[in-house]
Amino acid sequence: MASFNLTHSDPSTFILMGIPGLEAAHILISIPLSMFYIISLLGNFVVLFVVVKEQTLHKPMYLLLCMLALTDISMSSSVIPKALCIFWFNLKGITVDGCLTQMFFLHVVSVMHSSILVTMAFDRYIAICNPLRYATILTNARIAKLGIVGLIRAVLFILPLPLLLKRQPFCTNCIIPHMYCEHIAVAKIFTGDITVNKMYGLVIAVTVIGLDLMLIALSYGLVIRAILRISTKKAHQKALNTCTAHICVMLMSYTPSLFSKLTHRFSQGIAPHVHIILANLYLLIPPMLNPIIYGVKTKELHDKVVKYICRR
Repeated sequence: MASFNLTHSDPSTFILMGIPGLEAAHILISIPLSMFYIISLLGNFVVLFVVVKEQTLHKPMYLLLCMLALTDISMSSSVIPKALCIFWFNLKGITVDGCLTQMFFLHVVSVMHSSILVTMAFDRYIAICNPLRYATILTNARIAKLGIVGLIRAVLFILPLPLLLKRQPFCTNCIIPHMYCEHIAVAKIFTGDITVNKMYGLVIAVTVIGLDLMLIALSYGLVIRAILRISTKKAHQKALNTCTAHICVMLMSYTPSLFSKLTHRFSQGIAPHVHIILANLYLLIPPMLNPIIYGVKTKELHDKVVKYICRR
């Protein structure tokens, strides 16, 4: 294993420590980590395959599910392979440019993921509150344009983070107490004044997550009000079932993300490995459970998946 280790004196290399305090358990931790990752890849690729193959699923809602699956795959794949290399082979070294690239890509995908959830909430609002105009308001082309806008927003918001850090000098003992290049964890190893980085990162968290959560809450507030006004029990139940999957995904995505960000910034008494485990929950649990939730709760998608499984 010694041949895999990189010395801390290499000025062009950072050292990712994995999960500080739990080094002895890295191999054990890697077992559920790799299993969750495989399940996540399998589930999301199944969603992509079925939606692409089935002409009847070429609708705005399923296009959004494909976009969500792509961000889920990208989010976990930007972190887990490198983490497994740390746990299995002790390959802790990562170049400065590689670290900043991973940080940029991970946070861009995270912001993009939030944009898709907002669009999905808007999709459900139109489908339930204004169903007669749904086909004219939300077309596949318009959903694709909203996806591009979300990607541009993510890049514009996140691009300053690595650019600001790139200008800072970093210490010779470049050890990152994390299993991937998270912004705050990376910023702390730079010796210059990182006040701007910290403030900008906080502004992004408040602006992006805060604004997106407000829009989602507004959409589902209007949806719930419309559902309660539906007179027939069957229509009431159908509308409620349509929204249940989306609300579960929203809660799974934002709850660990918000808790991780808040504890990482404001709770100094929490052990480092707790921060990292919380961050991993955000990167692994939603991507793993999203295709399962939609496969169970969305009848049309569920039927198509079952059809392909039975055919095989």
